[in-house]
Amino acid sequence: MKTIKGPAIFLAQFIDDSEPFNSLDGICKWASDLGYKGVQIPTTDSRLIDLEKAAESQTYCDEFKGKINGYGLEITELSTHIQGQLVAVHPAHDIMFDAFAPKHLKGNYKGRTEWAIQQMKYAASASNRLGLKAHATFSGSLLWPMMHPWPQQPKGLIELGFKELADRWKPILNTFQDNGVAVCYEVHPVEDIHDGDTFERFLEATGNHKAVNMLYDPSHFVLQQLDYIKYIDHYHEFIKSFHVKDSEFNPTGKKGVFGGYNDWKDRAGRYRSPGDGQVDFKKIFSKLTEYGCDVWAVLEWECVIKSPEQGAREGVDFINKHIIESTNKRFDDFAASNASDDELKKILGL
Repeated sequence: MKTIKGPAIFLAQFIDDSEPFNSLDGICKWASDLGYKGVQIPTTDSRLIDLEKAAESQTYCDEFKGKINGYGLEITELSTHIQGQLVAVHPAHDIMFDAFAPKHLKGNYKGRTEWAIQQMKYAASASNRLGLKAHATFSGSLLWPMMHPWPQQPKGLIELGFKELADRWKPILNTFQDNGVAVCYEVHPVEDIHDGDTFERFLEATGNHKAVNMLYDPSHFVLQQLDYIKYIDHYHEFIKSFHVKDSEFNPTGKKGVFGGYNDWKDRAGRYRSPGDGQVDFKKIFSKLTEYGCDVWAVLEWECVIKSPEQGAREGVDFINKHIIESTNKRFDDFAASNASDDELKKILGL
């Protein structure tokens, strides 16, 4: 067994134009003052990190890491959720996902994909230079519009979609493997990797690539009505990253899993601050500890009711209360006794 590290916090939802959230120093001091021990760094905002420079310069990485360490913090992972999303985009989503692309690539969908793939490769090198072993990202999606089989999916369509997704990712995965870093796909709605079956389809399509792993976030499974505890039993060996985020699912006579196109606060399934939803984190922390998952417990704030500042403040104690100091001692060791082979045979009446 292994003790989960934490508490840590994902900074993506906190970056702002106002202090202290508009600079690396400001946001790190804020997180440290709250009691966090680690930060997960999004890589799309140059106020936090220059990803290309981090990929190319060990000096830059040493100074970057030193600055964060100076606040009593560790880097848990870099995040390329946005860039990973843009590795694979179905044409139905092209215009909306263009909001994530650099200005000079808007409308240039092929160029956007090439940019995203290069960004992922930069992230592999940067993670290595920073001494990180895991990386958080999205898979992107070519198949989500076909999620419900109506109209009926033509034979071979799903297989072709996963083959294409794997073909785009394999050069990236090779780069991460060469750098000794695990690619942790957040299993998430709208991504082609959104549950256990789709994770297995992708893994098989990559030829069981060793770099393929996952970021476990139970909140997405509550919204899908998937057993998030048994999920750990199935996939614990792949869980290398962990988001502590809560959610709730309250279906009515008018809406259920699909949500009726409502805003988040009006959906049957909605995200909540840790402790305010339906996720059984006691069981999750127990399972992850029991299986020896070497992960940071990283708070991700997404709540339709509670402010991010309150969620961050409360998240420190919430995670601390759930981290289990794994034992290397059996509770009945006081009654242990040694016996020779002959005595063992006598005990069995042999």
